[in-house]
Amino acid sequence: MAAAGTVLVIDDQPQSLEAMREALYPLGFEVWQALDGETGFQVARERQPDVILLDVMMPGIDGYEVCRRLKADEETRLLPVVFFTGLDSRQARLRGLEVGATDFLSKPFDLVELEVRVRNLVHFRRLTQDLDDAEKMLFAVARAIEARDEGTGEHCDRLSQLAAHLGEHVGMDPEAVKALRRAGYLHDIGKIAVPDAVLLKPGRLNEAEWHIMQTHVEIGVKICAPLRTLRPVLPIIRHHHEHGDGTGYPDALKDEAIPLLARVFQVVDVFDALTNERPYRRALPVDQALTLQRKETSRGWWDEEIFEAFSAMLEKQ
Repeated sequence: MAAAGTVLVIDDQPQSLEAMREALYPLGFEVWQALDGETGFQVARERQPDVILLDVMMPGIDGYEVCRRLKADEETRLLPVVFFTGLDSRQARLRGLEVGATDFLSKPFDLVELEVRVRNLVHFRRLTQDLDDAEKMLFAVARAIEARDEGTGEHCDRLSQLAAHLGEHVGMDPEAVKALRRAGYLHDIGKIAVPDAVLLKPGRLNEAEWHIMQTHVEIGVKICAPLRTLRPVLPIIRHHHEHGDGTGYPDALKDEAIPLLARVFQVVDVFDALTNERPYRRALPVDQALTLQRKETSRGWWDEEIFEAFSAMLEKQ
């Protein structure tokens, strides 16, 4: 029979660990134990428990620091963390919330309350795991699409890092920077529907082929739209080929009608395309690429303020 869920208990007191195991094991939960914060953090990364029960007061790194590390780590950020502690002060709870705690249990714990909270959090974890798996699948698809075209190299990695850096440079909030980072991988996911004969053609596309290529932005939106967590990325996927003078696609938007995140992203996207080998042309040196982009900006293609910020950012590197 499958376990009702997996629980990691982190506490420096062996008797407390045993009490938790004796309470949860008969209810069908698989219980893992760690006697210190460092070990607990490593077990969490390796085993990915459904719920972590974490003592606050421990020698070495305390529960607050363990929780902070868990929430900062990409592998463990979605794991529910429940602090159990004899500290019942408002300040202690506020600090727990600040480092990312999901819930609190007071010592001595009530058995019924423990069961209800753990079962609810296991359910929550399974839902977030499904969401996380779906996101990872889309990123894997995006990687596979990139691999079809050897000429793009590590295009997605470069774009993700450079777009996020530019977002931070122009003062965007963390959620916007996160959207830019994700867009680095997902902006061209719609190219999964573009035939190799079109995607990899070394020469200019004819009118019919160009129409097929343009459909990738709308297809990309349709692929990512079902995931609510990716909604901030959708305007970038749809509009990163717009031009400020209205000559872009798919909606021929002009100037500030183009979403801000798309305007930031397209400056980086074009720069990366210019400075790396493509089937139809050689890579340009950075200074020549910026000169060409500046000319395109003067034609009204790119946001001048964003482009100049990008140029200044590169000069500082």
